[in-house]
Amino acid sequence: MALITTQPKNPIYNGCTTLHRSIPRRGNTTVLGLGSVKNFNFNRKQSKISLKSNPFTYNLAVTAKANAGFGEGLEGESLKHRKILLSEVEVKRERSVLFGRKWSSLDVGTAGIVLAMHVLCLFAPFHFNWPAFWVAVALYVVTGLFGITLSFHRNLSHRSFKLPKWLEYSFAYCGVLALQGNPIDWVSTHRYHHQFCDTERDPHSPTEGFWFSHMSWLFDTNSIVERCGEPNNVGDLEKQPFYRFLRSTYLVHPFALGALLYAAGGFPFLVWGMGVRIVWVYHITWFVNSACHVWGNQAWNTRDLSRNNWWVALLAFGEGWHNNHHAFEYSARHGLEWWQLDMTWYVVRFLQAIGLATEVKLPSETQKQRMAFNNHTIIT
Repeated sequence: MALITTQPKNPIYNGCTTLHRSIPRRGNTTVLGLGSVKNFNFNRKQSKISLKSNPFTYNLAVTAKANAGFGEGLEGESLKHRKILLSEVEVKRERSVLFGRKWSSLDVGTAGIVLAMHVLCLFAPFHFNWPAFWVAVALYVVTGLFGITLSFHRNLSHRSFKLPKWLEYSFAYCGVLALQGNPIDWVSTHRYHHQFCDTERDPHSPTEGFWFSHMSWLFDTNSIVERCGEPNNVGDLEKQPFYRFLRSTYLVHPFALGALLYAAGGFPFLVWGMGVRIVWVYHITWFVNSACHVWGNQAWNTRDLSRNNWWVALLAFGEGWHNNHHAFEYSARHGLEWWQLDMTWYVVRFLQAIGLATEVKLPSETQKQRMAFNNHTIIT
């Protein structure tokens, strides 16, 4: 789900730039959004850390020491450390979002929509029919694959390839129907995630708690401004009237789709085509932020907690090859091995074959060698 607009002074597209939520903005009506640029300059002495003994030590050090002093005194935080279940990833700064703070009207609106979609799902067993089920499946592909993974993430956030404007805008509109935020806000949040990945300025890192990285960060709409400053990294989208229009009218479009579904198939179409489908795509998207920074393996020296997770990759059309993505953020292909299923890449490759996708970016062998682990050590 999403949030940003103008190119930063230190742009994310430095030859390499990495699904997650839209960044809420003060004064706007955006409700939701889903999200690593390497910008680590801590001016510390170099040290070598053995991956064999503790493959997470470097990442935890980055998280604990990066941007020292940021966020001191933030409400709802605890200093106790604990490991996440079945993982060596350690929660350094437990952040409570639900209690002990003042909720803004935007926080309440975001939580209200998420809750409403989950409540709508409760009616699914009692209003099942096959047409409604297949509508949900079709919209899962249209909004999840074409809208979120292909458009919001790989095309708009990372500019991994170019499309004709009519097709770029069509796919972006599919993303709006996922109810994860408008493209400007979604892209902004995701770019911030890459820029500050797994540090105290990351909008959603599991070092502040698994559920914080999965979904509760969505309900603190001012935290991104507090961590990252006002959105200034989506100028490429801000200057296009189409994306400004989607931002100003964002909520109209998914709810218009809901009305259309109800008119076409009654309450079952609404339950399955909106409730079940939206919640399904929500949690798949959120697992990229949470599970793919906690469970899985690291194939590349990305100096963060990103993981390749096969089951998230299956559900999220290839987005689960997340360590690959953080290593080569600019790449249109995330499943770099032949056996790494990547449905989004297959669509991009098809579009390239028929001449609609151009300037498709892939990592070179030199870039792969640069990101490879060297003798099982990481230089910090």
